[in-house]
Amino acid sequence: MELRGYGFLLLLLHTTRAVIALEKKIIVSKLGENTTLSCIYQGRELHLKNLRVYWQIADDQEECTVVHALISGQDNESEQCIHFKNRTQLFWDRLENGDFSLLLLNVSQGDEHTYKCVVLEKAEYTSMVHQAEVVLSLAASYSQPILSGPISNSDSTGEEVTFSCRSGNGYPEPNLYWINKTDNSHLPPSELTIIPNSNGTYSVFSTLKVKATSNMQIECSIENKILQENLSANYTQQKQSNGSSTESHINPKSGQGAQAAGIVSIVILMGALAVIICWLRRRRSSRLESYTAPV
Repeated sequence: MELRGYGFLLLLLHTTRAVIALEKKIIVSKLGENTTLSCIYQGRELHLKNLRVYWQIADDQEECTVVHALISGQDNESEQCIHFKNRTQLFWDRLENGDFSLLLLNVSQGDEHTYKCVVLEKAEYTSMVHQAEVVLSLAASYSQPILSGPISNSDSTGEEVTFSCRSGNGYPEPNLYWINKTDNSHLPPSELTIIPNSNGTYSVFSTLKVKATSNMQIECSIENKILQENLSANYTQQKQSNGSSTESHINPKSGQGAQAAGIVSIVILMGALAVIICWLRRRRSSRLESYTAPV
């Protein structure tokens, strides 16, 4: 098979022509989206008919490693892995300019690999002109955490109370933190369960048992390290001034989303007030004109 023969050639070129620098990149893509694996050559002009472009999985332990192949200006699917069938595209309008990047469609967990792009030129002899590696990491945002806590109409100070927190549809597995906001100390969970979903994402559920205080402030935070996302929900219980009862509040937070929403609300309110004032002025002016008799 021609591609297998060139597999040996790739290994030979890799060991004997180390002068070709290996470009390495790390990219993060969300599940279900399309992503581009970058491979750009910025050297001399190349002729497409003399080129062989191979995209392959760098891990030799995989049973099938061929992701995409271009030979003499034509796609070659004879050795392409079934997993990548109809899911890969080169950018044909960019090839002549040395852009051999690959578009990977509808990414899933099975696409988390290190990919290698190798560009060979066939003249008097076959030589490698460019190579690149792309590490593809996948991620999915978790849902806004739902925090449940005690709702009390009387002082429960000293009693054991239970909080629960849940979130779902994220990837990879999250970190969940319980935080005492009165001193920002971390609290150990009473229970922590991470559940794999059928679509490859994860759900997380946790409980916390603590002794109630008169001014409890508890936060549940969900961290997605790859996306650098932190979603949280807060529970606040404050004793009323007469000491007879307590007020409990649960507030979700998502980074700076709450602050931004507040600013937008203020802007909308100011705009509405401006419209009302303008309308009142016009109405007053029209009334003055209607009640003014001609001289």
